[in-house]
Amino acid sequence: MRLWLLMFLVLAVRQRLGQSASALLPVPAEMRWGQGRLSLKTALRPGMPSTTHPSVIDAVARTLARLQPEKTTGSAVLQIRYGRVGQPEKFDEERYSLRVTPMGVTIDAPTSLGVLRALATLEQLPITEKKQRYLPEVDIQDQPRFAWRGLLIDAARHFMPVTVIKRNIDGMAAVKLNVLHWHLTDDQGFRIESKVFPRLHTVGSTDGLFYTQAEVREVLAYAAARGIRVVPEFDMPSHTTSWIVAYPRLKSNDSTYAPYTLWRTTNVAIDPTRETTYTFIDSLFTEMTALFPDPYFHAGGDENDGRNWRRTPRIVAYMKANKMVKADGKTVDKHQLQTYFNRRVLALLQKRGKRMIGWDEILGPDLPKETVIQSWRGKKGLVDAAKLGHPVLLSNGYYLDLNNTAASSYLTDPLPPDSPLTPAERKLVLGGEAAMWAEFADSVVLDSRIWPRAAAVAERLWSPQASTQSMADFYRRLPTVSAELETLGLRHRIAPELLLKQLAGSANVAPLRTLAEVLEPVKEYKRHFQGFNYTTATPLNRLVDAAPAESEVARRFGVLVDSVVAGGATAAGRTAASQRQMAELRTQLRTWQANDVLLQPQFLLNPSLREYAPLSTNLAAVSRLLLERLTQLQAGQAPSAAWLAAAKATLEAAQAPAGQAELAVVKAARKLATASASAP
Repeated sequence: MRLWLLMFLVLAVRQRLGQSASALLPVPAEMRWGQGRLSLKTALRPGMPSTTHPSVIDAVARTLARLQPEKTTGSAVLQIRYGRVGQPEKFDEERYSLRVTPMGVTIDAPTSLGVLRALATLEQLPITEKKQRYLPEVDIQDQPRFAWRGLLIDAARHFMPVTVIKRNIDGMAAVKLNVLHWHLTDDQGFRIESKVFPRLHTVGSTDGLFYTQAEVREVLAYAAARGIRVVPEFDMPSHTTSWIVAYPRLKSNDSTYAPYTLWRTTNVAIDPTRETTYTFIDSLFTEMTALFPDPYFHAGGDENDGRNWRRTPRIVAYMKANKMVKADGKTVDKHQLQTYFNRRVLALLQKRGKRMIGWDEILGPDLPKETVIQSWRGKKGLVDAAKLGHPVLLSNGYYLDLNNTAASSYLTDPLPPDSPLTPAERKLVLGGEAAMWAEFADSVVLDSRIWPRAAAVAERLWSPQASTQSMADFYRRLPTVSAELETLGLRHRIAPELLLKQLAGSANVAPLRTLAEVLEPVKEYKRHFQGFNYTTATPLNRLVDAAPAESEVARRFGVLVDSVVAGGATAAGRTAASQRQMAELRTQLRTWQANDVLLQPQFLLNPSLREYAPLSTNLAAVSRLLLERLTQLQAGQAPSAAWLAAAKATLEAAQAPAGQAELAVVKAARKLATASASAP
């Protein structure tokens, strides 16, 4: 009995260790680890019914090519079983079970969508030990927490070629995102061919780049084969300068418009009071809804402050005549006019069997409940919409273009435990979407601004809420997934490195890389307001564009600082592990301190790099400061008031951005500089 209990405990410990060491992302709902393994030198032979759908057959072929790119021997079965072909647009089940034993692999799912998600998990399972690759024995039962797990790609501000869209679809499939929100129109461009209104795509932008309808169908087929829906967005009534440039009859006033080349919101909107506007939209929808088969259609509705309408006497008179006024009975209410516009647009979409999605600005008590509300300004929009009976999506907290950490997205939940929604209202929360707006991301930079941080949103929306709390474990798994994404063709690693080499020219790129690794672009919308005027023609080829959105080097440095500070720093109280951490800190700081001397000649010779010289100098100064503090800590010495004052000045100087970039190590540096010499 005791032997049985001992064996049970050993197996349980092994299972827990296996689970904690897993690099799977998103985390499956249930995992049970065994002790066996299946060598990937053994050829996996697919076992599928003759009626298997082509999408499954092709997906299995892709997975096997990735798992076993080299010659294999022997044979094991990859058994695939599913009930029916899944339809993602109908929110069909994505549940699956995946079983790996030394004998082979078995996948069971109610629909083909579950098979696709299981294959994505299978591709993350391989482990390499001593140059041997194998699949660990495991039994996985998995299903998504939310049905709608999206990624918005803005192809209007900067055009994104089909190859870029496709490789990001592959990235989405790898982390089980299932909706591509394709932002196709904005002030700066109308990026899809219209055979009915050809001036939209030929005149509305300065570069004239757009997707042909054949290319759109190519992307739709590519996404469908990976179980991913494509929801188009045609943003209106604002964000429509490109429409008005092409067809001036849509404009609200008598101004003349040229293609818009700046990034700030124009506050221009099409005229919602003319019937000809709706005739135009009706014809456009007839064409575009036929092209996109998904039942959902995004009509935008954001960032219309109404000034274009309030400054046009004819529109003001229309609003007054139709009692679109505020409580005082005199002041016109642009929100009522936009609600009227939204209802007209909704009717046009419903006539074609589509459900309308809009950003949270369109929400109002008179908006029909079937309209889906996408909340970007705050969780309040999600809560208010659900309480009014609307299906809702969350994007607030998931804006990748703001350069916030993966942790900030990971900790954002559409339905947190303290959500004020009732059980019935919670069912209206469809899920959420990461958003990659492209003012500061062209086709070269885009991948590095989406990946790997979008994986944080993917796990938040897929995995059980209770299993997604450990940030340390998430960051442990993220590099493995990042490497997998690179094998799929994503350029989130290689593109910044190539840009660094271009910036370094004939000089050694290593010192520039050392600096770039601890830089991040400024956060939120600050890049618009720091003395550099961007237009649609501005190349994104500066050091800020090569810097990571989230510095992994700085994050690891912060973890190391936290460990040293939490463990105490006096010689008497330090363990061997903490001594190694102190030594590692010293090595890193000495590298940063010495790097400035290596970089200064490049700054002198290269005008495109010169604006970043202060950041390099500040990094060296901070490193010198922290080396002094480590010496003090090791000696158990408290810093003098003069030292602390000088340290404060150094850290404040280091916090200042340059070239729209900032040092990502300052927060951790401040913590180390003020650390106590003894354990808390």
